[in-house]
Amino acid sequence: MTANRRTDHGALPRPPAPSPHGRTTSPYGPERSADRGSSPPLRTEPALRTEPPLRTESPFRTGRARAVLRAVAIASCVPYITLKAAWAAGSGVGIPEGSPLLDGGTPLAVGNAATVLMDGAVVVLALLLTRPCGRRVPAWLLLLPMWVASGLLLPIMTAYPLQLAVRLLGGDGGRPAGGGAEPFLEPWVFGVVYGGFILQGLTLGALFTLYAGERWGALWRGRLRDLPESPTAPALRATAVAAAVFAQVPLAAHLLWAAGSTAGLDAGTAAARTSDFHVLEAVNAVFVVCAATGVLLLAFRRGGRLPSRVPLALAWAGSAQTACWGGWLTLAVLAGAGDATERTPQATVVIYAVQMLAGALVVTLGAHFFAERSAALASSSVPVRRAVEAPAPRESRVP
Repeated sequence: MTANRRTDHGALPRPPAPSPHGRTTSPYGPERSADRGSSPPLRTEPALRTEPPLRTESPFRTGRARAVLRAVAIASCVPYITLKAAWAAGSGVGIPEGSPLLDGGTPLAVGNAATVLMDGAVVVLALLLTRPCGRRVPAWLLLLPMWVASGLLLPIMTAYPLQLAVRLLGGDGGRPAGGGAEPFLEPWVFGVVYGGFILQGLTLGALFTLYAGERWGALWRGRLRDLPESPTAPALRATAVAAAVFAQVPLAAHLLWAAGSTAGLDAGTAAARTSDFHVLEAVNAVFVVCAATGVLLLAFRRGGRLPSRVPLALAWAGSAQTACWGGWLTLAVLAGAGDATERTPQATVVIYAVQMLAGALVVTLGAHFFAERSAALASSSVPVRRAVEAPAPRESRVP
């Protein structure tokens, strides 16, 4: 009987024998079910339970445009820092005879050092806005200097070109109407310094817009009518109304001074007024209006079809200018010589203080808005976990 077996390699394999559980054993792979609808396979590979792909921020790239903007921003700081360094060393370049800057003393030296540091901060901001390390900087450590820079540069960026235009149209420019006042600086100094400030504002503004859009763009997308109702809406509206009410004080003062009134001005300032003074006061009034308008739109959600970024931009620019210039002028009065402090009317000091308070209220409400938006977006997003290995099914053993 054994002689009939074929033991050569060409023999066909035997057909698989059925198992007691209705399965067949195949030599070509794992056990397969003989009929559909039977129990699952005996052995399976460990299954992986995957989540949607991890959403990561796009890599930060310093393109040619950003590199050029950064270079222009840094280069525009050189003239101002050079002049300040020369004056600190005792040079009188750009300072005419009889200018009060020649005998400014310690307050002037401290002011020069402070302004040099402020201009140096522009260089730091330009680097942070264009380098990968800038993405790891805490938000407040970047936003606060940018807000201050906006407040100090915006009035120069808007007022100085308008002052030049008024001069071309017949304005008295830098010469007081009464005449006889000693010049403060040579005219070319204003052109060099203010031209550098304008370049700083334009380049920093462009770099910050690109940076903020990539890092926080989701916080101001949509229209006002699409914003969710805030649980602290009553408090926010009360704060917005208080800021708008306080803003009426500096608004009235700037409008009166722009129209030619001398109420609240000391005798020296009133005598030295020029067309430049009136243009600057008109610009100051415009920024106060921007601050009040932006904060009221955000708090009461008026203008439903208006993009959210419009009132946010108004509140940012308006609050920065009113708060920072109000604080700068107050500091200038308090840090000046004793007779300068005595010459400044108390009404002017109060106006500057109220202006600073109004701007601070607006920026506080804006910060609260961004905090709420950030928390809402964080809570609505589904956390993304790494893929985890699912436990493999137990093997089915054939008895």
